[in-house]
Amino acid sequence: MLVIISDLHLGDGTTAASIPVSAFYLFAKRLRQDAHFASMRRGKYRPIEELDVILMGDIIDPLHSTKWLFPPKGREQYVQIGDESHIRITEEGDTDYVRPWSDPSHPLFAPKLLEVTRAIIEHNQEAFGILCKLANGEFIEFDPTNESGDRDAANRSKIPLKVRFHYMTGNHDWYYHLPGEAFDRIRQEIIDAMGLSNPPTPFPFDLRKTHPSTDWKQDEAPQIERLFRTYNVFCRHGDYYDPFNFNPKLGRDHATIGDAFTMEVCNRYPEELKRKPDLDPEIVNNLRHITNVRPALATPLWISGQIKRLSNEHLITGMNERALKKIWDNLSDKFIDLKFVRSKDIPFRIDIVDKMQAAIKVSKLISLDTLDKLIYRLQNRRLFGGDGSFTKFALKEPAFQDDTARYILYGHTHHQETIPLDYDEHGGNQIYFNSGTWHTYFDLARTDPTEKKFVPYKALSYTTFYKEDEHDERRFETWTGAYA
Repeated sequence: MLVIISDLHLGDGTTAASIPVSAFYLFAKRLRQDAHFASMRRGKYRPIEELDVILMGDIIDPLHSTKWLFPPKGREQYVQIGDESHIRITEEGDTDYVRPWSDPSHPLFAPKLLEVTRAIIEHNQEAFGILCKLANGEFIEFDPTNESGDRDAANRSKIPLKVRFHYMTGNHDWYYHLPGEAFDRIRQEIIDAMGLSNPPTPFPFDLRKTHPSTDWKQDEAPQIERLFRTYNVFCRHGDYYDPFNFNPKLGRDHATIGDAFTMEVCNRYPEELKRKPDLDPEIVNNLRHITNVRPALATPLWISGQIKRLSNEHLITGMNERALKKIWDNLSDKFIDLKFVRSKDIPFRIDIVDKMQAAIKVSKLISLDTLDKLIYRLQNRRLFGGDGSFTKFALKEPAFQDDTARYILYGHTHHQETIPLDYDEHGGNQIYFNSGTWHTYFDLARTDPTEKKFVPYKALSYTTFYKEDEHDERRFETWTGAYA
């Protein structure tokens, strides 16, 4: 039995909240139930011997941590604002400046990643404890069989099943793909905290190149490759197909424009607001949910909606809507001016940097109302970034084209899908799945988007595959839930 999940985005609590620990208890309960179903083999009870879970990227989310904005632990500098002191945010050129796009060999990079990783582990300790119990065989156990081969429910001795967890990386946790002893030590702490089966060497990202001519080295992960063969599956996180979050020329060991925008605009905006003495801390805390907004392009709409609502309720004092928008605009300017971002600007070609620069210039010149109308138009044209189907890429996947996999799985989009790709009499069905997400959403209500209403809920989805004789010959199933 093989289970694939992705996009948990477990953070350290400094930005938007992660999925609550109740989701992990629910997952453990369903995993135990599924394992018992899988033990019915052609009408006979025979406990399964293996249960593997592939964590297919963006599980731990060090990118959504504001700790990157500050000096290393123990070297903080403070600024006094009103009656409160705040840690000074480092700026490009400062001695203590380190960001996710800094050179990984920089002496501050690995220590900062370790600091963030430890904070995530501590913040999600109870959730990780559930995974460890599953890995130790404490959650799933079977009744033995008697001499006739039938289930012996009266027997007090039970057969424990240890779940094996395999970590693959995506675009928010790609740092755990970096080679080197310092990163091996960080990975070992993750392995210990989560009960992973991985060795401390780089967690795999790409087990089969889409384009064999690419320069980066293809990963080797024998345990995962064996699972692919056993279940006729192939999976990758899917960020490979998102130019905002993956650079196809450099490979996965390099930061992207998406990293910089997330850190310097989305993560930093609430931090900058904290430093405005006239703003209620609860207002700032509310705006921390920016990273949970869906669709992604609705983020400015959500911000403007929050600002307008807070203003109408007279909760904003000392600052008006224009001043709050100006802070966002200034951060956007700083983002575009980063050396890292400028280095991605390709001369004599309209690239993603040029498009973002143009969008930022336009947004600065127009009011919140005009910006909202522009976003409404984009919504009607279905241009919400990051929410489209990746089916067209699955059709080009080498494992699909040469029939080495019947099932192709991606994550990344947070949108669970089950889409048929092909059928042939020899091999049977070929199907594309998107594994969805475990995440808290603030989703734009579609009835009247001009009202800027966002509905909060929590999503949890996973995909399960069975061996030929498991679960009375069932081959796969998907499960998607939402609760609030």
